[in-house]
Amino acid sequence: MNNTGMISLVITIANVIFSIKGFKNRAFFDKYAFRVERILLFKEYYRVVTSGFLHVNWQHLIFNMLSLLAFSWLLEADLGAGAFLLIYFGSLVGGDLLSLLIHRHTGDYSSVGASGAICGVIFACIALFPGMEVSFFGLLAIPGWLYGILYTGYAIYGITSRRDNIGHDAHLGGALVGMGLAAIIAPQAMLANLATCITIIVPCIFFMYVIISKPHILLVDNFFYKQHHVVGDIDDRYVFERANRQKELDAILEKIHQKGINSLSKAEREKLERYSQQIK
Repeated sequence: MNNTGMISLVITIANVIFSIKGFKNRAFFDKYAFRVERILLFKEYYRVVTSGFLHVNWQHLIFNMLSLLAFSWLLEADLGAGAFLLIYFGSLVGGDLLSLLIHRHTGDYSSVGASGAICGVIFACIALFPGMEVSFFGLLAIPGWLYGILYTGYAIYGITSRRDNIGHDAHLGGALVGMGLAAIIAPQAMLANLATCITIIVPCIFFMYVIISKPHILLVDNFFYKQHHVVGDIDDRYVFERANRQKELDAILEKIHQKGINSLSKAEREKLERYSQQIK
């Protein structure tokens, strides 16, 4: 019996089940999402992996799973299940670790999605199969190497401009890890496509260094340049945010004491429920 693609299918099903559970249960979603504060301060390291199986909505989930299935079958068939799993989870963890490094001073930063892992799979395919083409919904096909270069530029722009809520840093980190692991697993294929891989990797590493260590050099609406020098480090931010949450909670409890729980507004009830879940 040919089991090629079974691991890809199992991962896809796990993403669907886990994400649907998150859609229906906000407490479940919050418990397993990537959140800097919970990882660095409360040592909830499992979030680095579990966040990769959650998605924001159906559109996010479907797009990611279609992208995964479009590339994973080829990679799993060529390298085998073990190597595929190494690339998938290595890219997932690598992308989230880069995101954790970049956002280490922003305790309330959070994200979800399998995009880092999927980008690792895509870029591993680009490294191993230089002649492949990437098709956009079957309408337009471009060389894999060109897709890699364009995607790298878009991710770098997304990190620096912060024009959307997409975790470009995790995408970029996952892509680099995926390509690096592919090179270790199949070095002969990497050598055959060395020029393209270097063209993608070198600017990524350079901009990652600038973004992390010298963000003021980038004359754009940079997340760190505009905000981080104001809010202080993660411990200061955590203390400040916790004090504000405690004030809100005290006010709600005082209102219950004086007027009863039925006097609470819908927003106050939601806050009280959220606080009680965090305590649990």
